[in-house]
Amino acid sequence: MLSVENLNQYYGESHILRDLSLEVPAGRCTCVMGRNGVGKTTLLKAIMGEVAVRGGEIRFDGEELLKRRPEARAGLGIGYVPQGRQIFATLSVEENLKIGLPSRRVRGQEKRVHKIPERIYELFPVLKEMRYRRGGDLSGGQQQQLAIGRALVLDPRLLILDEPGEGIQPNIVAQIGEVIRKLNREDGLTVLLVEQKLPFARKYADAFVIMDRGQKVAEGEIASLSDDLIKRHLTV
Repeated sequence: MLSVENLNQYYGESHILRDLSLEVPAGRCTCVMGRNGVGKTTLLKAIMGEVAVRGGEIRFDGEELLKRRPEARAGLGIGYVPQGRQIFATLSVEENLKIGLPSRRVRGQEKRVHKIPERIYELFPVLKEMRYRRGGDLSGGQQQQLAIGRALVLDPRLLILDEPGEGIQPNIVAQIGEVIRKLNREDGLTVLLVEQKLPFARKYADAFVIMDRGQKVAEGEIASLSDDLIKRHLTV
């Protein structure tokens, strides 16, 4: 579904992504792992058009993303939950969710949808309970649920999450993990996940890609993530 080939990206003269290639198969949950500073978040920003790249290709269902404006990529069916959540603190929960509606279409039709899908509230009941509360008044875990809900409003075919459990209490992390599992296993949503927590990755991902210094150094089924790979590339 998502294919990255020989991607190169620079910040100034610093070479961040180095001929990076990876595949995210449809219907699976793929986890990108690696120590801090290896380029994981930069990869996601490159996919979404938030940073410029100097070479390579990024294809989504065969379409070259680099030819698309950043704001057009969500309309192709890509939902993105960035690191730090980036919700609108002064808007209500409901208003935050409605922001994604203009980019959402009923599948197979040209008609636009103007109502928040009930599925969002089924997955995250707390958002319905607090739909008139300001986003900035929510806890960190509730804000993360709101950020994921906002991405799901698009009815994406690919959901990209950047460390969804960062800075969140364990019980909410577990709830978010179960939502990811349900979306992936039951709804068939393809998921690209950046995550450093090994237990979370092993429980919810199907496959892994390990990055080091902007390059892919290992990949495979999550069951094949060995202690040796962890020691060499993930242990701090």
